Formats: sequence, C-alpha cells, structure tokens
Amino acid sequence: MAAPAQNLRIDGDRLWDSLMEMAKIGPGIAGGNNRQTLTDEDGEGRALFQRWCEEAGLSMGLDQMGNMFARREGTDPDALPVYVGSHLDTQPTGGKYDGVLGVLGGLEIVRTLNDLGIRTRHPIVVTNWTNEEGTRFAPAMLASGVFAGVLDQAWAEDRRDAEGKRFGDELDRIGWRGEEEVGKRRMRAFFELHIEQGPILEAEGKDIGVVTHGQGLRWVQCTVTGKGQHTGSTPMRMRRNAGRGLARITELVHEIAMARQPNAVGAIGHIDIYPNSRNIIPEKAVFTVDFRSHELETLTGMVDELLSKAPAICADLGCAFESEVVGQFDPPAFDPDCVASVRSAAQRLGYGHMDIISGAGHDACWINRVAPTAMVMCPCVDGLSHNEAEEISRDWARAGADVLFHAVLETAEIVED
Repeated sequence: MAAPAQNLRIDGDRLWDSLMEMAKIGPGIAGGNNRQTLTDEDGEGRALFQRWCEEAGLSMGLDQMGNMFARREGTDPDALPVYVGSHLDTQPTGGKYDGVLGVLGGLEIVRTLNDLGIRTRHPIVVTNWTNEEGTRFAPAMLASGVFAGVLDQAWAEDRRDAEGKRFGDELDRIGWRGEEEVGKRRMRAFFELHIEQGPILEAEGKDIGVVTHGQGLRWVQCTVTGKGQHTGSTPMRMRRNAGRGLARITELVHEIAMARQPNAVGAIGHIDIYPNSRNIIPEKAVFTVDFRSHELETLTGMVDELLSKAPAICADLGCAFESEVVGQFDPPAFDPDCVASVRSAAQRLGYGHMDIISGAGHDACWINRVAPTAMVMCPCVDGLSHNEAEEISRDWARAGADVLFHAVLETAEIVED
C-alpha cells in the first residue's frame, strides 16, 4: 500500500466548526454536554450527523442496535470497507470532544476526499456506535459489544436506566432502530480517533498517541447490607453500619491498585446509600469497583483479592457482602499493521508522537476482536475528561485528524487516475 502524499491534510477549521455545532445539541450547565444515549438530545445529534453525511454524498446504514454506518463507495465493489469512527453520546456532565472528535474526524476525512477528488479502492464507512459511555445503560460499549459478538443482543436491549426504562424501548422511542442484523458487516480495518482522557501526551509535549494496547476492565458491583437504625439512639457497639463497609472497601480498593503500580488503577465511582437519610444509619450500600490494567493477570488478581478480603471486612462489621461483575473486557492488543500505519503517518506528517496505552475503554477494544484495529489519540488539557471543562486545542484536533486521514487513506488505497 502506497503512503499518501505528505501535503494531504484535512480542513482543521471545518472540523472545529463541526465540533462546535454538534456541541450546541444537549448543552451542559458548565460549557460541556449532556447528550446521554437514547435521549431526545441523542436523537437530535444523530439527525445532524446524518444530514452532514448525506450532504457529503454518503449512504446511511442503521442496524438493530442503532449503530450508524455512513458509506463512501470505493472503486472496487468487492473490496472490504475501511471503517472509522467513535461515538456521539456523552456523560451527564461530559465534554465536547470525547467520542465526538472521532466521529466528526471520520466525516472530515470524507469531506476532504470529496474536496480533492480522491477516490479509494476500498469503501470508507464513518461510524457512530450506540451507548459507548454506558452512563445511562450499563455496561459501556454496549452496541459495539453486541456487534463484536461478546454481548447478547436480547440481554443488551433489556438493560435498564435508573428510571427502569429499557434500552430497546428507548431506541424505538427516539426512532433510531434499523433493520440490519447486528454484526454482519465485514471490515478491512477499523480506526478510532479519540482524546487521550489522561495527562501523558500533554506532559510529554506530544501531539499524537499511537495506541498499541488498551486496558482491560472489570466493573464489580458490590452490595453491603447492614441494618438501618436511628443514629441518635443506637449505641455504637450495636451498629451494623453498611457505610463503614463501603469506607473500608474503598480503602481496600486503593491498596490493591497501589500494590500493583504502575500497571494498574482502581477506584469506586458510582455509589448509592440506602435509605440516604441524615438520621438513619445506612442499611445498604451499593457501589461499583472499577479495576483496570493492560495485563490480564494483574486485572484478574485485583478482582480475586477484592473478593477474598471484602466479605471478611463486612462480616467483622456485622454486615453481609454480595458482588456481581457487571462489566468486563480483557486487555486488547491492537493490530500491528494498523498501529504501524498510524505511527508512520505521524512520522510522515512531522507530528511529535509516542506509543501509549489507552487508559479508558473504547469501542475499538471490542471491534479489535472482529477486525484489524488501531487508535489515534490527541492530548487534552490537564488530562481532564468526563467533565464539562474538558478541552483540546484546534491544533491537537487537526493533528489527530490528519494522522487518522493518512492511516485510513493508506489502508483504503488511493486510486490513481
């Protein structure tokens, strides 16, 4: 495959304008976005993306999980398409770039090819994966997981949000369920551009992260059950305080991850306390432990240690402990050839770059199981993400999209006139 000419670049201003236009849909309260999956705002964002795709001459495919596939035809009808994309849904207090940069960066590739009159042998398909964030319907990367065959579609459609609403019902409600069977598409390769969501690239002064591996993840939902009693009239020695169980397990999680530095992280994020009253000792605590590592042995070891020690901690407090793994994927190693295409593109374009491991989960981690896959990362200010203050620069966005452009174009093969 011939490398694209060094002077081929995307229109960085147009990409930035598109990012700002999409950010107007589902605005947050502090400058970011609240465009959670399968909300009316998600539907509106999808409609804008579809309109832009149709204006660029793309045909839109839609599968039964709501995954969107905007296709630019190649010259060879039998050639496998090169896929590129990410997700448009956000956290409740999300930023303007997480996921969206990857989708609109893919669209910008097509727009630039149209501007330059460049044809490719392989079709190019720009993708928006449904429910990457998992904030409304757990787990994360739900629809790409179904596509890759690691999650059951019926199970996925039965996921419920905090109000008890089903994923499948909400997908129907906003009108974005397609008829196409999930996972039947074949890919030559898949590329995903994303902000780093961490501080490494900015600290190292690099424009581009060449992602070689992703971290594996285990979400362990834990329930500590004690006894709800009056805080004023129950003697301290007679209490069965589920909140103490939560507190001690929080420290345990930290100790488990710290003992495996630098190749592991762990924390408790989501917490529900019942009955959550000022003058009642907590009778139940439900919380999710998030462990991550790019080493499978380390990842499973952390979970094993948690599940071996937490029950004893709770028993010592007179409380019961239960657990369930509610999200998981093993550490992916991305395709060497696709990774090499990203690295050579960064070198060819003169961008400072370094190999990096993705600390967050992405749709590419699932698609890697069914197609050659690689990721491109650009820095974000202070490593801040999943926060309305999330920020990147125009230059970072342009550099990431340029590298994505070259890697996709090399894989899709330019047709010389």
